[in-house]
Amino acid sequence: MKQIKGPAIFLAQFISDEAPFNSFTTICQWAANLGYKAIQLPTSNARIFDLEKAAQSQDYCDEVTSIAAQAGLTISELSTHLQGQLIAVHPAYDEMFDNFAPQALRGDPIARTQWAINQLMMAAKASKNLGLKSHVTFSGALLWHTFYPWPQRPKGLVEQGFQELAKRWLPILDYFDEMDVDVCYELHPGEDLHDGVTFERFLAATNNHPRVNILYDPSHFILQQLDYLSFIDIYHPRIKAFHVKDAEFNPNGRSGIYGGYQDWQDRPGRFRSLGDGQIDFKSIFSKLTQYGFDSWAVLEWECCIKHPEDGAKEGAQFIKEHLIRPTAKAFDDFSAMDTNVQRNKRILGI
Repeated sequence: MKQIKGPAIFLAQFISDEAPFNSFTTICQWAANLGYKAIQLPTSNARIFDLEKAAQSQDYCDEVTSIAAQAGLTISELSTHLQGQLIAVHPAYDEMFDNFAPQALRGDPIARTQWAINQLMMAAKASKNLGLKSHVTFSGALLWHTFYPWPQRPKGLVEQGFQELAKRWLPILDYFDEMDVDVCYELHPGEDLHDGVTFERFLAATNNHPRVNILYDPSHFILQQLDYLSFIDIYHPRIKAFHVKDAEFNPNGRSGIYGGYQDWQDRPGRFRSLGDGQIDFKSIFSKLTQYGFDSWAVLEWECCIKHPEDGAKEGAQFIKEHLIRPTAKAFDDFSAMDTNVQRNKRILGI
């Protein structure tokens, strides 16, 4: 059996203008001092990681890898969550998602989408230059505004939406295939890929493309009231990345899954620091180990109550305690018998 690696940490929520979170060298040292062994690296902040340079320069990638290694870290994956979101944006969300694009492209959805596609292509090449095998991102969304079936959706709308989404992603997926890197979509509300069924629709629309895979994050499933353990049983062959993020769902007489437009602290479904929510991580780590998942367990901190630095500090130990060293033998091997065809026939009565 293979073993999950960890602990690792996604840096997106920690990068800031203040030390040690304002340079690649110092944020690596900070993460290593907390006990992390790897970092998942966002690609939308050139001060921390220059995606364009990484796609063009092996020397730059070697330098990044060396700085991480000097701190005792490796890079688990690159992330293009913000850029992936912009591959497909319904006009209703144009202004809200414009902030994810460079200033010069805001207000120009066509140019913004092309920029996002180029960003993903660069991420594929950069991942190859860094020796990575998986990449994490969002799918974007053309259909999200119709997720609740009222008004009634016109026949063929969903199929057409996924065909268009696949059309936009297929050249990207083909290039990732050329680079020998998997694309792992975080199934997330607000994306057209947000649960198992929508993942299956996209997979079918891309002709079961081998690079279409999953970033498993159970926090988004508990907020949807989806069985996050059975999900692993169904989709484990396509799970190639793992966010360790806790959450809780506490419905009440005033609001439920939809949240009533409330702030995160007041919603029935909300993200929590590891160990403070309701997710059964012991079972998750057991199932992933059982199915041979051998990539990184990556903390993604998004808690509406606890300070991020406390969440990061506690998260390293939490993940470490949940890692399972797989057994190399069966518990009853001590009583095993050698193969003997004639004896087996006698036992079978034949």
